[in-house]
Amino acid sequence: MQKTNTNYSMETESNENSSGNSSLQSENRMKRFLIALNCLLLALGDTGGPLTSRLYFHHGGRRNWLSSFLETAGFPILLLPLCLNYLQRRRQSRSTPIFLITPRLFLACIGLGLLTGVDDFLYAYGLSFLPVSTAAILLSTHLSFTAFFAFLIVKQRFTFFNINSIALLTTGAALLGLHGSSDRPEGVTDRQYYMGFFLMVATAALYGLVLPLIELTYRKSRREVTYTLVMEMQLVMAASATVFCVVGMAIDKDFQAIPKEAKNFGLGEARYYVVLTWCAIFWQLFFLGTVGVIFCVNTLLAAIIVAVFIPVIEILAVIFLHERISSEKGVALALALWGLASYLYGEHKQAAKEKPPSIDQP
Repeated sequence: MQKTNTNYSMETESNENSSGNSSLQSENRMKRFLIALNCLLLALGDTGGPLTSRLYFHHGGRRNWLSSFLETAGFPILLLPLCLNYLQRRRQSRSTPIFLITPRLFLACIGLGLLTGVDDFLYAYGLSFLPVSTAAILLSTHLSFTAFFAFLIVKQRFTFFNINSIALLTTGAALLGLHGSSDRPEGVTDRQYYMGFFLMVATAALYGLVLPLIELTYRKSRREVTYTLVMEMQLVMAASATVFCVVGMAIDKDFQAIPKEAKNFGLGEARYYVVLTWCAIFWQLFFLGTVGVIFCVNTLLAAIIVAVFIPVIEILAVIFLHERISSEKGVALALALWGLASYLYGEHKQAAKEKPPSIDQP
């Protein structure tokens, strides 16, 4: 009888271990799927967003507030995963709240959203005067501003790799500024080109400020930062930025101008609305993919994906928008990629240094 009980106990333990391993494998498969999905979303948004925005201006679009509005107008897409997540939490606990975001976080996200709205307008205004390939290189300088503002706001220390990255990115941007007249779009004057140049640098600077502020918001949230909470924060920020741009559109009378602009659009009236729709979708894929990659892996991978796709944007701009790649732009691109690689390597070394050493089991 005792032997029978012992066998039954061993079989039960074996079944429990098998069930545990199966559950762990299922979780790992789901995590790998989410990582791959978010990387794909980020890649699509990172290339499709700038290209469709420039496509709008390339074929006769002139409404800067409308273009900035499209960068966050796709935020309702976030409601779908949030609703599915709520239903899942509801099955686990009937008392689960609909929203995890606190009133304090909500107000902070509104402020961050308004800054994002300003950043959207600066980007749209600058892109109306610049080739998308030039804009992509200039935007990479946001890492320099991020390092600077992170030092001031969240006390992140400068390293040799940060300083090297700042020097390389600044040199690349200066090279574009000194030799930029050779690649300006048709119909754009020198004055407009340089205005677009400085607006794009201002966009990078403001974006470099927003990122450390978001990190500071996470630290001050006084609660566990989950993927659901991050998506809720992104929803509030995007909605606030969209409302800001809608006010700008109303003041600039964009709503009255849209039907006329659609009729005169270079690709035709129907394709005008197709371009606007895909522009909003691509930009929201970019933001959703960024949030997902940062949560599932880390910020480093998100930055690597954005850096890797800068040359892809350059190539696609040549194919679809017939932009020229001058020798100066080629050198600036190489310096930008070198600066990004230096920054990312420095972040990797810093993360490895801060990681606690593993303890060998006897």
